[in-house]
Amino acid sequence: MQDTTPLATDDRTRRIMLWVVAIGFFMQTLDSTIVNTALPSMAKSLGESPLRMQSVIIAYSLTMAVIIPASGWLADRFGTRTIFQTAIVLFVAGSLACAYSNSLTLLVVSRVVQGVGGAMLLPVGRLAVLRTFPRDQYLQALSFVAIPGMVGPLIGPTLGGWLTQTFSWHWIFLINVPVGLLGGLATMRYMPNARLHGVAPFDLSGYLLLAISM
Repeated sequence: MQDTTPLATDDRTRRIMLWVVAIGFFMQTLDSTIVNTALPSMAKSLGESPLRMQSVIIAYSLTMAVIIPASGWLADRFGTRTIFQTAIVLFVAGSLACAYSNSLTLLVVSRVVQGVGGAMLLPVGRLAVLRTFPRDQYLQALSFVAIPGMVGPLIGPTLGGWLTQTFSWHWIFLINVPVGLLGGLATMRYMPNARLHGVAPFDLSGYLLLAISM
């Protein structure tokens, strides 16, 4: 049974939650392009052909495409705060693993973990906004969340190139760690754990069919 009544939260809590969701969306989309300009440096460091490094990009994008359809059901079943926090933990853990990867295989696996976390940040964050804000504030709130997500892919290649040239390619992943830790703490305090009662069973067969078709 779905209850569309917004949760009772004060304005300050809602504003902070909006920033948490917006920054999460920014980091998710940023990491889809930040590795592009770092690939030659990563290939040299790992002793791989630059052409093989495309799998680092594909692993992240494909994982997000597969996981996003399941994120809404997970949030309904376990609560928006629980899943959003889980997403942050996976995203940070994947980022750390990427930074310390010493082989292409380990890097690709780490990007998959990062992609699982990143896939849940946007849809679950939007769901949290919809369940927290009054109906007349939906459009303004969702627009605020969406703008950083559009900026992320645009500055990703430039930021990735600068970090790689100034420090090393590892820092394109390490910058996610402090942001993720702060986001996790803010989520714990300011995001309500909105969930639905009587959630229908997960359509596993349909989900697998969709995943395979990708």
